[in-house]
Amino acid sequence: MNKAVENKSKNKTMQNFLDALLAVLAGNAIYYLLMPHLPRAVRHRLFQEDLGLLVDFAICTAIFLVVKYASRKS
Repeated sequence: MNKAVENKSKNKTMQNFLDALLAVLAGNAIYYLLMPHLPRAVRHRLFQEDLGLLVDFAICTAIFLVVKYASRKS
């Protein structure tokens, strides 16, 4: 019985990882496609913490929430 709980935990961990990976890859792709059209103030500059990084994070978070909402069990 302990193995079943352990396997369920590993499956949930893997699913969370895949959801997060999907959100980060899709969010970054969307941000980098939008970046040339964004105002200069919200464009990310390499190796800097700026408003662009916050916008990128917000897009990734939104996608993660949509993925989690879509995959929830009733």
